[in-house]
Amino acid sequence: MRITEEQVRHVALLSRLQLTDAEVAEYTRQLGAILGHIEKLNALDTSKVEPMLTASASGNVFRPDVEHKGLPRADAFASAPSHDDEYFRVPAVIE
Repeated sequence: MRITEEQVRHVALLSRLQLTDAEVAEYTRQLGAILGHIEKLNALDTSKVEPMLTASASGNVFRPDVEHKGLPRADAFASAPSHDDEYFRVPAVIE
């Protein structure tokens, strides 16, 4: 499969990206290389390979969900640049 500059421009338009001609050419080359690798993978016979959920046989390793005592409020406020007795004070980000 080959990707064209027109296809890259179309996807950029749908993604609301403004690409330069140089970027379009570079992304066309990069995506073409990726699709070339995918074509090689698709050529392999995987009919006897069992599907996997992860690439690691160990699976996910989670720590136990154990409740811990929180940081005392005075210690948390000790390094805060500004606070009242109940909350951290931060600059407003929404007018």
